[in-house]
Amino acid sequence: MNGLQLCADLHGCDAALPAMQDVDALRALCVAAVDAAGLTAVAERFHGFEPVAPGEPAGVTGVVLLAESHLAVHTWPEQGAVTLDVYVCNLGSDNSTKARLLLQRLRNAFAPEQAQIQEIQRGRLV
Repeated sequence: MNGLQLCADLHGCDAALPAMQDVDALRALCVAAVDAAGLTAVAERFHGFEPVAPGEPAGVTGVVLLAESHLAVHTWPEQGAVTLDVYVCNLGSDNSTKARLLLQRLRNAFAPEQAQIQEIQRGRLV
């Protein structure tokens, strides 16, 4: 096994963006970004949370299973925050560029004021 995992913590995102609170909007954004990056979606699951108090924003969580591995997204509109996790395996071909493109498309869509990005090489043989 060999792969790349990208983790992003986005802060200062606009809570009014549809993908921050709406399951269908987040699903559409993620599926389109996966397709545009040249990765292969094989399944998906998204869930919207109930507000803590009436009238308060509530987040969404979602996973797109990829033939290459996965994308996971969690939104916190009440904090203006989003976390992204993209993992691709590189069996047969190097999918690292596609993973970076996927992460960049999602980062651009959420337009954070600040972003912390980590890249982790997985499964390297010594």
